[in-house]
Order: sequence, then structure tokens, then C-alpha cells
Amino acid sequence: MKKTSTRLADGRELIYYDLRDDSVRDAVDRRPLEPTVTTSEVRRDPLLGDRVAIASHRQGRTYHPPADECPLCPSQGERLSEIPDSSYDVVVFENRFPSLAGDSGRCEVVCFTSDHNASFADLTEEQARLVLDAWTDRTSELSHLPSVEQVFCFENRGAEIGVTLGHPHGQIYAYPFTTPRTALMLRQVAAHKDATGGENLFDAVLEGELADERVVLEGEHWVAFVPYAAHWPYEVHLYPKRRVPDLLGLDEDARTEFPKVYLELLRRFDRIFGESEPPTPYIAAWHQAPFGHLEDFEGVNRDDFALHLELFTVRRTSGKLKFLAGSESGMSVFINDVPPERAAERLREVASS
Repeated sequence: MKKTSTRLADGRELIYYDLRDDSVRDAVDRRPLEPTVTTSEVRRDPLLGDRVAIASHRQGRTYHPPADECPLCPSQGERLSEIPDSSYDVVVFENRFPSLAGDSGRCEVVCFTSDHNASFADLTEEQARLVLDAWTDRTSELSHLPSVEQVFCFENRGAEIGVTLGHPHGQIYAYPFTTPRTALMLRQVAAHKDATGGENLFDAVLEGELADERVVLEGEHWVAFVPYAAHWPYEVHLYPKRRVPDLLGLDEDARTEFPKVYLELLRRFDRIFGESEPPTPYIAAWHQAPFGHLEDFEGVNRDDFALHLELFTVRRTSGKLKFLAGSESGMSVFINDVPPERAAERLREVASS
């Protein structure tokens, strides 16, 4: 992997990740952009203890542009985009309309391929490995920023999820706090460790899932399963078999196997509802240990957390979506219409489709 860092016309950082070591990235951003101005602010809810990002400047962000005006495609001739070069393998750049900025963190865009009509599932294993390497590198770099406590790499895919740019891409949020979902996990880890005299909760969960009927696919170093208490109609958790706190902890064997396992998982997701359905909308979310202090979680350290990816879709059946209505949105109590055992069975069924 070759990494080349440059600057866009408004001062934002852009980084090329190339498969070839002889790639030259010297194209200049020729757009007449003014310096980026953001109004991002993080406020704490005193009743729930969580945070809300207030970012009014995002109202003006690019919204469903036609394919020939996509800002994530390479620049061609006088059609200038966020990527100055005429081609790329993987590109990461600071979001022009970030939810978090400055002392409130940082937001980045990750472009998986220059092919506008592709998806992550269309990547080769070599390309998917390059994305993994980019995620890992950004996790490392962002973790050293003074304002950052947690790094979240994720992909939103499909209009049903709320995606406003059709180009295959994901995002990275670098939060200045430990997110509420991670905090809940850490509290459970701490409670389990105390109650069992030191047993790790993630290890116990993984051991139980490996012995159950909800395993979807398994490699030598990774396992994917539908969790016992799945929140979403089709939800799969992907774990390395050796517990590590973050992407930086993966060894070479796990990194080598990841593309094969993950690409197969995404391709199965696209086959859940049949060939006549549009591509399955999904969210793919990496959960990593916070880099900040863990004093609030007594007896827990970073190594007690287990890196994993959670993949789920909001489509519950052909032509129907799972909406977060009263119970889910109002009380955070999910109601799942698809039994997790049936979801796992379906994901195994489509393996050879």
C-alpha cells in the first residue's frame, strides 16, 4: 500500500491509498473553493447523559446529484470533483459538511473505488484489503488527535438508509467522547467481569454463538452470526476469533482472510430478498474500543473490548421496511419481526444462489 497525503483547494486533507507503489498523485484541486466554515457543536443531554451534535451547516450539503455530477468520482477534464486525480484506488478526505469538527472531533469520507456503479460487494479481495488497510491507518492517525476518544468506521448503503450520494463510499467519525452504545457494552463487560471473577463477556458470547444454530459463515480467523437478541430483521455480527480491541490489533492472518469472508457476507445480503429486488440497503458498523480514559467502567481496560462489525438492513421483507416507530424511537425497545434463527437460516440458504 502506498499512501499520499495532499490538500484540497479549501485546505481539507485528502489521502490516496494505492495498490501500486509507483503511483504518482500530484494532481491539484482546481476548484475555486472558499475555506470550509462549520458550526458543529456537541451538547450533552442532562437527563440521558448522551451527546447530540448540532450541525446546521449540513442543511446545505450535496443531495442526490445526477451521476455525471457526482462529487466522489474522479475529476475528468473540466468536470472537477472532490478527488483532483483522474483515477484512484481508495481515497479518504475530510468531509466538506462534517457533523463533527475542530474540538468536536472530525468526519472523513472513504471512497472504496472510482467506479460509480459498483458497490463494496463488487470489489476484488485485493481492493477490499486496501479498504481495510485504509480504515486501520485512519484509526491510528485519528486516535492521536487530542480531541478524539473513539473512532467509528462505517458504511451507509442505499437510499432507504438516507444515503445522499450514490457512489460506493463510507465514512469515519472521530468522536470527542465514548459513544452511548459503546458505553453500554463496557458497562455490561464490567458487570460480567465482576460477577464471574474475571471472565470476559465478549469471549463468553462468542463461545456461545459458535455452538449455536445462528452461525452464518465461518473461516479460520473470522465468524459471522445472527445474534441471539438481534434488533433488526437481518442482522449479522462479524468477529475475529482472536479478541482484539481495534483494527490495529488484527494480525496478518486475520487481515488476509477478512476480504474473502466480508465480501461473501455482503453478497449474501444482496441475495436475501431475491434477484428481482433492488440491492439490499444496509449499515455496516465497526465497533472499536475507545482510546480515551475508561475510569467510568471500573475494572475494564481497552483489551477487554472486542473489535467486531455489525451489519444490518432496514428491509424486513420484499418491498417492506422496518421503521423505528413508537417503541423503538420512543423507548429504545426494539421489536423484531424476523426470528434470528430464521434470518440465519435464510443467509445460509443463499450461499450458493
